[in-house]
This record gives sequence, structure tokens and C-alpha cells, in this order.
Amino acid sequence: MSAPTPRLLNAAIIGAGGISQRHFEGYKQAGVNVVAIADASEAIRQLREKNWEVRAYASFEELLEREDVQAVSICTPNAFHAPASIAALERGIHVLCEKPLSLDLDACDAMIAAARGGGAVLQTGHHLRSNPLARTARRLIDEGRVGKVTHMRLRQAHDWGGAETVRGVFGSLAASGGGTLLDNGCHMMDLARYFGGDVRSIYARMATLKFEIEVEDTALATLEMESGALASVESAWTATGWEESFHVYGTQGALECSNRLGKARLRFLNREFGFSEWHAADETWYDFATVDNAHVRSVGHFVESIERGAPVVCSGEDGRESVRLVLGAYESARTGLPVPVTLAPVQVG
Repeated sequence: MSAPTPRLLNAAIIGAGGISQRHFEGYKQAGVNVVAIADASEAIRQLREKNWEVRAYASFEELLEREDVQAVSICTPNAFHAPASIAALERGIHVLCEKPLSLDLDACDAMIAAARGGGAVLQTGHHLRSNPLARTARRLIDEGRVGKVTHMRLRQAHDWGGAETVRGVFGSLAASGGGTLLDNGCHMMDLARYFGGDVRSIYARMATLKFEIEVEDTALATLEMESGALASVESAWTATGWEESFHVYGTQGALECSNRLGKARLRFLNREFGFSEWHAADETWYDFATVDNAHVRSVGHFVESIERGAPVVCSGEDGRESVRLVLGAYESARTGLPVPVTLAPVQVG
């Protein structure tokens, strides 16, 4: 007797703005049927209904009540991440929530508890963990190829494509919870942990220098890792053009990756065969055809966790820690002092 045909996974997207397009593409590539969306904007609902051939709802509550879905992506403004995620998780629906996981640690805890209670996957949308360049860098670090990590530089900066205003609700403190440090910096905080482990303390400075908004548009943070390594996180909405980069320096090698001067490639320098000259080192370049599809790859990893039980590429607990680091940076900027980062256990129940 042949095995039954696996049931096609049905998914929905809650919050159908710009980033939702990548989620839609990711589900389609993974063979998942996107059946519905929810968005408060009638114009967006009409657009997605037509282009994606889905059913559209004005609220996530109505969608979850009426649709039979096994997975949802949460792509709403930050303030609505927790309510929509918890409502889905409590129904046993798997959730891929865009970063930041939420705006405070209590809400993150509630999301994690709901996932455990509902037996559902909760993945945080730190898509850079699905970038093949970052994954290659992590493998080289794990293999000891760079020696002991001593210093990291991580940067994500842009200027909203030259726009005179900040897009959508990103400049609203109530809707977004923070500015470039929460929006861009949380990705870099997560990469710092991905490459270098947990963080002991954080010191930060930030300012609003270009836009008339309620949140910061330029920020710098210095991290002291539990290992003793140091790291800098730079984020800005005031940087002309677009840059996403990371540099990891160790006692035996260095990893350098940036898209600032063209397509991002990973450069690995190492002293495996000893010291000859200051500038001389063995050099290896890593290049991938689809480095810009990390969001799509992230959705694919989410589906693999649901269907095959693969480890979650960026868990709810990981998402909570990047929020903790950003909140610590805000406290440091407010007080002008370094802030110790205490890794208290995640509250459940």
C-alpha cells in the first residue's frame, strides 16, 4: 500500500506591504499555497487579491477565524507583531514573524510561550542567517579557520533610496518602537551573536540628523562579547546609497563582505601557512548567484522546519535576544553609560 500524499501546506500573509512580496515568492518557491492575506489598507488588499489571486481580509482576526492555514508570515508594522503572532500560535499555526520579534521582552516571552503551548514553529525573520555568504562565514568560524574572533564590524545603512521622507510608519515611535537601530541594527545585532556568541555589555550613541521623525536615523553601538571580543554595529537612514556588510577578524584569519562597491562576495584571508609580509596572506573568495534572495531562502528554511523538523534557522529566542540588545542600546544612549546585558531565562507561562 502506497504512502498517502502529503497535504499541501496552506499559508497566509498578515500585513501585505512591501516586504510581503518576498514572503510570497518564498512560499511559491517552496511549493506552498498562499491562500489569503490580511491588511488594513483597502488599496493593498485589492492589489494583492488581483496579483496574487488570494482572499483578502481587513484584519488578522477575521482571516484566522475563516481560513484553514497551517502557516502565516507576520509582515505588519512592529507594534502588531505580537498580537497577530500570538493569535496564530495559540491555534497551532506556525509563524514566521518579521523582525524585530516585538517591541518589548514581555511580548517576546508571550510569543515564545504561545509557540510552545501550541506546538508550533516560531521563526524570527532575521533573513541574513539564510544568506549563503553569512552561512559560509559562520562555517569558517566554527571550523576554527579564523582562530579566536577578536573584533567584528557590522553595518546596514541606506538613505531610503534618496527619498525626502521616511517610508510608511517607520518614523512613528508608537507604530515602530524605534528607528534605524531597531529596523536595521537588529539584523546586525543578530549577526553579531550568530558569528560571535552572546553579548556581555553594550554602549551606544544615536541621533536624528536628517528626517523630521520621532525616532533616530543614525546610530552606533559597541558590543563587548562574552568571549571578550569587541564588535561595532552601525546603522543609518542617512547614508547615501545602500550598504550591508560584515567584517570578522580573528587571530588566524579575517572575513570581509560588503555590497558597497558592487555585488557582495565573501573574502577570506588567513595566515594558515605563516607570516611573510604585512599585506601578504592567503586569499579565498566565495561568490553565490542568489545572495539577494536571503528573504526567499529564509521562508524556505521556515517551511523545512515545519515539514521536515529541520532546526529553526532563527528562533523566537534568537529574536528576543536581538530585541534585548537594541533595548540595551537605547538605554545606553539615554544614560550615556555602558549597559550590562543580563541573559535572564526566557519566561514561559
